[in-house]
Amino acid sequence: MKEVRTRFAPSPTGYMHIGNLRTALYGYLYAKKQGGKFILRLEDTDSKRYVEDAVQIIYDTLRDAGIEYDEGPDVGGEYGPYIQSQRAEIYQAYAKKLVELGGAYYCFCDKERLESLKDENGVGRYDKHCLHLSKEEVEAKLAAGVPYVIRQNIPAEGSGTYEDLVYGTVTVDYKDIEDGVLLKSDGLPTYNFANVIDDHLMGITHVIRGSEYLSSTPKYNLMYDAFGWKRPAYIHLPPIMKNSHEKLSKRNGDASYQDLVAKGYIKQAIINYIALLGWSPKSNQEKMTLDELKENFSLSGLNKSPSIFDEPKLRWLSGEYIREMSAEEFAALAMPFLQKSKAYGKYPEEKLLKMVQPRVEVLEEIPSKLDFLEEYGPFDPALYFNKKMKSDAEIAKKVLPAAREVLAGLENFENAALYEALVALAQREGMKNGQVLWCVRIALTGRENTPGGASEMAELLGKERCLQRIDAALAALNG
Repeated sequence: MKEVRTRFAPSPTGYMHIGNLRTALYGYLYAKKQGGKFILRLEDTDSKRYVEDAVQIIYDTLRDAGIEYDEGPDVGGEYGPYIQSQRAEIYQAYAKKLVELGGAYYCFCDKERLESLKDENGVGRYDKHCLHLSKEEVEAKLAAGVPYVIRQNIPAEGSGTYEDLVYGTVTVDYKDIEDGVLLKSDGLPTYNFANVIDDHLMGITHVIRGSEYLSSTPKYNLMYDAFGWKRPAYIHLPPIMKNSHEKLSKRNGDASYQDLVAKGYIKQAIINYIALLGWSPKSNQEKMTLDELKENFSLSGLNKSPSIFDEPKLRWLSGEYIREMSAEEFAALAMPFLQKSKAYGKYPEEKLLKMVQPRVEVLEEIPSKLDFLEEYGPFDPALYFNKKMKSDAEIAKKVLPAAREVLAGLENFENAALYEALVALAQREGMKNGQVLWCVRIALTGRENTPGGASEMAELLGKERCLQRIDAALAALNG
């Protein structure tokens, strides 16, 4: 059996958007599952869209995501160069060969003539004018240095049919395909030509790309057939949508991989989630490491229908990864976000991190979970009301003086001892545990919701600050 070879061929035009990263991930997973090779190739011939540093972003993103390529511009391989702009002579030779085979022709039409073919909406279609030039006319124009492009010669009639491993049989009428430019006047190829030449020369066996190329594939197959080359297997992927009618797109400012990492989504969770956008494992297991994805990936699990990018689902997955981390692993990732909190430097880091680890899904939530510690001030006594706890401001007036006395007399100001003392207070006073704990936590924080209970808050604040806040809360209640 021939070695499976897949490729990821991005254009260096900016950050890696989610759809692009999914294409890379599926190509990687499929090749690895089959014991094959995954290749990175850069399609950089569109100089107008080239973005400085975008090449490094591609390298960094793939490595950061754990998607290791076997061949590529920066790792080498026997099929290089792996950058299209360095392969110009190869494309020129094959373009001229395709002309000899009848699959393409020289076009000398100038800009004015091409503009004249457009309708009032600016839509034009090339009319095969230069296909009908005699051999002598073509040679004379070439000798005279007349600028030209090389266009593909699409049959005027008939249709192209192929099998896609996701969508099944696909047929496109040739009348719906224009004689597109293969080689531009600057000698560089268009994507439509370069991808065919490169995929063949690099031994790509399975082409994995977005479903927007379903209708273009017959024109690629015409080139494979004209050269006498074997067509690759095709795997087209459905789009990723931001909602029921809009595609996820970096042009629309939708999140890139880098954006999600910067927000504090866990990297493994991002890759895990992206894998599920268009693919379902047989086991219905949702949380999977990259190794588990490699083990479970199969083409049979790919869907035809579009997937909607569901950020709450990604948040949930990210939270699951956070919960499973050791304290050391979490600290290493969380520290840059902790440093943005108003609480940073005022309390023991270990205690702050321990408090938020079970309670955040995305690391950027950390400051908002902790800032309240340094934002204490006058608050509405209505916060003491809690129907479930059977608590209100009047109950607080009874609880807080007694709680202050208990806390002031404690030597051991750790969470467990604090909790035990407050529960014992509730029993002595004939109250529910929740009444005491709720009132104390409100008094200490001035917030309805906090990432810890009364005893956790008390331990973090320390005895002196606890007593100060209870005094302030009592003064407000009785004022």
